[in-house]
Amino acid sequence: MTMRIAIIAAVLAAGGTAEAGNKARRPNVLILLADDLGYADVGFHGCKDIPTPHLDALAKGGVRCTSGYVSGPYCSPTRAGLLTGRYQTRFGHEFNPGANPKQGLPVDQVTLADRLRALGYATGLIGKWHLGAAPGLRPPERGFQEFFGFLGGAHDYFKAEGILRGDKPAGESGYLTDALAREAVAFIDRHQKEPFLLYLAFNAVHTPMQASESYLARFAGIEDKQRRTYAAMTSAMDDAVGRVLAKLRDAGLEEDTLIFFFSDNGGPTMVGTTINGSRNFPLRGSKRQLLEGGVRVPFVVAWKGKLPAGGRFDHPVIALDVLPTALAAAGAAPPAKIDGVNLLPHLQGQAEAPPHEWLFWRFGTQLAARKGPWKLVRYDNTGTHLYNLQDDIGEATDLAAGQPDVLRELQAAWDRWNTENVPPLWGAGKKGD
Repeated sequence: MTMRIAIIAAVLAAGGTAEAGNKARRPNVLILLADDLGYADVGFHGCKDIPTPHLDALAKGGVRCTSGYVSGPYCSPTRAGLLTGRYQTRFGHEFNPGANPKQGLPVDQVTLADRLRALGYATGLIGKWHLGAAPGLRPPERGFQEFFGFLGGAHDYFKAEGILRGDKPAGESGYLTDALAREAVAFIDRHQKEPFLLYLAFNAVHTPMQASESYLARFAGIEDKQRRTYAAMTSAMDDAVGRVLAKLRDAGLEEDTLIFFFSDNGGPTMVGTTINGSRNFPLRGSKRQLLEGGVRVPFVVAWKGKLPAGGRFDHPVIALDVLPTALAAAGAAPPAKIDGVNLLPHLQGQAEAPPHEWLFWRFGTQLAARKGPWKLVRYDNTGTHLYNLQDDIGEATDLAAGQPDVLRELQAAWDRWNTENVPPLWGAGKKGD
């Protein structure tokens, strides 16, 4: 722990301080993260059988990023990238931690919570952690002053065992999604007079597939049992988001809060994963794949009065951008050696160039690179494929044979990027995570 404190102090001293003269209240940062949500399963993407009015209202009040990505095709790698602003393959966090509780986000990685806490923010994590269960790796040691949730990759929605408040059993009862909403609202209530970071990481709609009877009753018309339960769980999450957003309104904090919403990966629709009833249409692929269905997700950024309501942004963005965007909003200098970019000038229409010329992914033997409309991807043992996502969002027509120059350019760029990565710290882990 002493080593970690020294590392954080050095990093923050080098670039994490607030800009001189910034005397205005720093905005709150709210991250709403869904788990295993299908690309097609929100109203603002056209979903018809599962109403999501609160998420739709958030999208209507902010900017919908139509090419929103995460940096990994399943849970823990995405979270490692989100909280550090760096491709997780740069520090070996390529897969989910295994059964060894000492596997987790390396202690030399500085989190968004570390950085905002150094700026005087109250910091809280409500929900799923999945970045290490051993002492020294848990949320209270990674910048979060308050923690209510669980440490692993999944949790029963009705059982109290494993739900912590800080480092002690919380003794929770009731449906977990509702409890997370309650705790998030209480956190905002406690800290409404000071800037805060609230990372609300739902376990919905990850397995186990469990919903309360009241929510199941809403979807009695869905005959498929798995889809019906998934719909009920999604609806509960949407209501939870609604309660949190209502608290911001009631507290007069809407114009003081930068909000991000996205899923940690695409829906698990592939045989061999823990299929939850999600749908990724019109994308092809699933959680655990680098096809669009695995890494392209519903993605909204909202900040009332600062970002255009009802906006649409079509250039690619990625969850790595959350950290530098939040720091810029807080008036902090951008940290060195991160891969994300500040999205605010892009979403506000002040920057004409796309935020990223390139995006890259590595997941075991899978690889992907995106530049403009072009995407290079190897997702199985059938070789490397090339798609034009502007014309073919579903990755149906492989253009590799007809566009050899584009194929070589993207492969060469990925190869150069990959030299900056390190080998995985541990193996691929359990398939269902």
